[in-house]
Amino acid sequence: MNYIRHHCAAIVAQLPEHRLLAIDALRGITITAMILVNNPGSWSYIYSPLKHAQWHGWTITDLIFPFFLFIVGISIHISVSRQLSSGIPETRVIKHAAIRMIKLILLGWFLALFYYSFTQPDYNWFEQRLNSIRFMGVLQRIGLVYFISVILALYCKTVARVVCFVSILMVYWLALTLIPYSDASGNSYIGILEYGNNLSAWFDNTIFSEKHLYYGEAKPFAFDPEGLLSTLPAVATCLSGIVVGQWLMQASRTTQFKSKALFVTGLLFIIFAELWGAFFPINKALWTSSYVLLSSGYACAVLAALLWIIDVRSHRIWTAPFIVFGANSIAFFMFAGIIARILIIIPVAETTLKSWLYHTIYQPLLGDFNGSLAFAISFLILSYLVMLNLYQKGIFWKV
Repeated sequence: MNYIRHHCAAIVAQLPEHRLLAIDALRGITITAMILVNNPGSWSYIYSPLKHAQWHGWTITDLIFPFFLFIVGISIHISVSRQLSSGIPETRVIKHAAIRMIKLILLGWFLALFYYSFTQPDYNWFEQRLNSIRFMGVLQRIGLVYFISVILALYCKTVARVVCFVSILMVYWLALTLIPYSDASGNSYIGILEYGNNLSAWFDNTIFSEKHLYYGEAKPFAFDPEGLLSTLPAVATCLSGIVVGQWLMQASRTTQFKSKALFVTGLLFIIFAELWGAFFPINKALWTSSYVLLSSGYACAVLAALLWIIDVRSHRIWTAPFIVFGANSIAFFMFAGIIARILIIIPVAETTLKSWLYHTIYQPLLGDFNGSLAFAISFLILSYLVMLNLYQKGIFWKV
């Protein structure tokens, strides 16, 4: 325990004193949670809080992705403000954002293609992967949201940002509830918010064919949980982070006051989201407006709690592992994605390496659910060793 404490203290001691460590900690906690829920030993044995809601409603897991976009928004405000104050022209900022968007999209496509099934003798990679590539995804959405949000950060001031946030939520709500659409058989629909039958699904199905969408089997419309139309309200999530980042960077208020005010703001968002959810259900796959308010509200509340614990009360040592993970969040995501795929690519004893490890070691020792969770924790420990090595060498992968 003394070694762990010394190790964590050494990492925290290297950080600048003026830095709001709570932001770094929230980034690290979020990406850690994302990798944890994405890598169970078995998808058949997952504790309920570590699952996404089946459709309407939410779990803790459903807050992870919007938390990350919220943090992206905070980072955008800090980065854009720094670039502009350094005399970098707006056109160069936009060019950099566009390049970063393209890189993130390409990385997302790489992960979509990085798979081969050696256990299927008739597996055809060109047909089943390349020709059926999933165009949208987590990294693709981050890239699109990042670029659009940088534009908004550049050309919208405080009031305009708030107006944009509210307008996006209202327009998306009205679109999903009032715009009619029809299927291939000519059946018309309006205001439907069902699995495979909603305006967002219709839009995805129209733009992409079903083989390029995550839920290709959904009827009457295949769709993607990171689809194009539902990326619009995801921009609002990021925009909420930009507004919060702008407010946090102001020197006119103490961190203690900011923590309290941010917590109250978060609670108000959550209450309003639950009320709105009675009319426009909270739904991650649709990224509904009520879901944006709910997730942004919880992001504000959690960040407020971290500000109080870390930056006001100075309980900082425990954040060290999350600082390491958060410092290389995209590298961490890519590393985890590649290793996770390698584990299901390598064949062992007529199954995959991952399945063999789980059924040979984790499940017999710890049982179904605990073994599955232990596998995910082991995955995190392995990842930490790799990310720590990069951190100590000063290697930070900036896309």
